[in-house]
Amino acid sequence: MKKRILPLCNVPEGKCAEIYKIMCKGENRRRFLDLGMIKGTKVVPLFKSPAGDPTAYLVRSAVIAIRSEDAKNILAKI
Repeated sequence: MKKRILPLCNVPEGKCAEIYKIMCKGENRRRFLDLGMIKGTKVVPLFKSPAGDPTAYLVRSAVIAIRSEDAKNILAKI
């Protein structure tokens, strides 16, 4: 089965994905890299906040909230 590449914000809740590429530059890119979001890292969207944004993601045994606006700049393979 071929893996699909899509923005992290479009990965279904509970589905394990693998970071493929960080598309943003500057401070946001540095922030994601500092959080351990490098190519090959496993990420699982856990749940959305009651308002729908941000979404909680499990990254390297830590739960991180990422806004949809930022998550669309992270490509993931599922």
